[in-house]
Amino acid sequence: MPATRSTPPPRGIALLLAALSSLGPFAIDTYLPSFHDIGASLSATPIEVQQTLTAYLLPFALMTLWHGAIADALGRRRVILVALALFALATAGCALATRIEVLWLLRALQGMTAGAGVVVSRAIVRDLYDGAPAQRLMAQISMMFALAPAVAPVVGGWLQAWFGWRAVFIFLVLLTVLLWLVCWRLLPETLPPERRQSLRPAYLWQSYRSVLSSPRFLAATAALSFNFLGFFVYVLSAPVFLMRHLQLPETAFFWLFGPAMGGLVVGSWLSGRLAGCVSTTGTLQRSYLLMAAAATINIGLCLALPPALPWSVAPIFLYTLGMALAMPSLTLLALDPYPEKRGLAASCQTFLQSGFNAVAAGVLAPLLWGSTLTLAAGMAGFMLLGGCAAWAQRRLE
Repeated sequence: MPATRSTPPPRGIALLLAALSSLGPFAIDTYLPSFHDIGASLSATPIEVQQTLTAYLLPFALMTLWHGAIADALGRRRVILVALALFALATAGCALATRIEVLWLLRALQGMTAGAGVVVSRAIVRDLYDGAPAQRLMAQISMMFALAPAVAPVVGGWLQAWFGWRAVFIFLVLLTVLLWLVCWRLLPETLPPERRQSLRPAYLWQSYRSVLSSPRFLAATAALSFNFLGFFVYVLSAPVFLMRHLQLPETAFFWLFGPAMGGLVVGSWLSGRLAGCVSTTGTLQRSYLLMAAAATINIGLCLALPPALPWSVAPIFLYTLGMALAMPSLTLLALDPYPEKRGLAASCQTFLQSGFNAVAAGVLAPLLWGSTLTLAAGMAGFMLLGGCAAWAQRRLE
């Protein structure tokens, strides 16, 4: 049972945790409109620029495996403040990079620190609440979190148009410094010293093995990961999807991220409303019906009509709505069996999700972005894999 169950959560905690969770995705989405300018400025090919995503996502995945364990040992607040400071320094370096190899290195340093926000935020939610209240708080965070990726590429597009790609990273530095100041002033410590865990290698080995060998945990995390990849493949392919297939300018990224994040907001709101009223199984059934409908409509529109607005982006709204409806339930299903090591379990969960994302960035997105039909087929395939994993998780209970 959470240690602070008897006291209300700090005022504004949902907004603060949403901001911390958003930093990692924000560092991806904001610079997508700058891919062409980065390539021209650093004499890099499109594939070399694309690999700045992989350089970010792989260290992101590896370090998320440790953020939670460190937060279980040292406390939530300290880990967040140190990670934000290091992220700001790495981002400042990105703004000064003069070679693509240097940008790869600095993006890797960004990735190593950006995951602390999402991992520790999930642990804080479970420190504060369990059951339906935890699902409601997670849904509130997801709803506010969804707004950031909708805003990020729009802001990045205008910064690119006005000042060039380096201004995007300068903006991220300023944003991170502001977030550090807010956390230093307002973020509470939700893990008291008596509930902290050891960093001894033997303990960590047993804990990681226990979590990463659990079929229930792996099934819930796989469902989360595959559901997200059905949408994330569009994020990774956004410059090609929008600028090549739909013939839109670099300031038009809202055409993808607006509908997508609108679906995330509505789905997160519905998840909060259904918490305590509809069973977890019932919530998941509704979410997969929505995602299946979206994937089917998407393939049908790609077969029947040429790539164009609005039909090429409309199914993404419905898909992300279903995805967001399932996300809080699947997240809690993965973390609930580990009340004494929530940070470590959240690390393992984020590590596996980020690993899937890194593979998608480096391998799958370039294979799928050749046409809108192949992207739609990718959405459908990932949704089917996610549905199978969610079904397996419920069968294992």
